[in-house]
Amino acid sequence: MQANQTVIFLTDGGEDIRDLPRYLYSLSEHYLDWFHVTMRLTVLANMAKSLPPLPEVPDFAARIGADLEKLKWLLWHGNTFRADQVLSWLEDDLIHRHRGREPAASAGQAREYLGEFATYIRSNTHLIPNYGERHRCGEAISSALAESTVNQVISKRMVKKQQMRWSPTGAQLFLQVRTAVLNNGLASRFRRWYPGFTHHGGPAEVKVDSAA
Repeated sequence: MQANQTVIFLTDGGEDIRDLPRYLYSLSEHYLDWFHVTMRLTVLANMAKSLPPLPEVPDFAARIGADLEKLKWLLWHGNTFRADQVLSWLEDDLIHRHRGREPAASAGQAREYLGEFATYIRSNTHLIPNYGERHRCGEAISSALAESTVNQVISKRMVKKQQMRWSPTGAQLFLQVRTAVLNNGLASRFRRWYPGFTHHGGPAEVKVDSAA
């Protein structure tokens, strides 16, 4: 990086990552990644659909869902003041309306997750830009492309549930093979190495990857 270069960091807002960009490049801009905001909102919206109705509010689930849509719109436009108000309303609805009665399991889960999300947004308010304006100007607002790449190239094979351990050298070699498979370039590389190699379609490349 040049000394006068403009650098923008998009982070997930985690405490362990907030200070790293400033250490790497003190003159950079820092924004909360929209991908992580909308991912959490999507989980909340799905939870809201299973909320039971209340005697005084028969359409309780729909009401919470509408407030979550409003919250998403406010965050998209960087209106953190109004977003904080809506978060407070949602907290009141999910906590105070169930006070004195046994809350349903779905309501308890939604309340807990909403509390975590509210803390997440309030802790990162200073990193929330006007995403809509940046998007219209062609500026970066999300690391979704990088997240998707990591998932395709690395996570599906190397996550903990696969119970595999890789040395740094082995992981690097595996990633080269995996990337060549995804780019449909593995067969051409084999032809360069082995001129007599014949290839009759995509499945052969997937077989090589599975064997790796």
